[in-house]
Amino acid sequence: MSVISIDKDVQALTLTFVAEFDAGVERVWRLWEDPRQLERWWGPPTWPATFEQHDFVVGGWSRYHMTGPEGEKSRGWWTITAIDAPHRLEFDDGFAGEDGEPVDDIAPTHGTVTLEAVGDRTRMTVVSKFVDADQLEQMAAMGMEEGMRLAMGQIDAILAETR
Repeated sequence: MSVISIDKDVQALTLTFVAEFDAGVERVWRLWEDPRQLERWWGPPTWPATFEQHDFVVGGWSRYHMTGPEGEKSRGWWTITAIDAPHRLEFDDGFAGEDGEPVDDIAPTHGTVTLEAVGDRTRMTVVSKFVDADQLEQMAAMGMEEGMRLAMGQIDAILAETR
């Protein structure tokens, strides 16, 4: 399994995932940059993602939905806030309504992704920052930790295809 650690820090209002992959930094970066690769791992296997929009530039929007086992859809969005390719990505991440537009009743989280070479492998650190402890606990209760663990595991299969 690729996941090295998961740290929920209620005081810092963060949930941090650290994983290592058998691929170079540039290859792992493409998993974020290319919407067809991103949708193969973003979300748990039982809730596959479809990215309808992925404007991978600072200020760009991503719109996606995940489809559950019974056909139900959960919609989300990102706004890209920083890119330092191929080492750092930051984005706001929120829920969307049926029309794909952001909903106001749940505040977005802020995600920071860093990629660093560790020998011939890549260490990916994903930090989600929450607005308050209630939001962190709500997302944890919705299965965010297990969902990210499963998503990270799917990355290994994608990378194995291109070795």
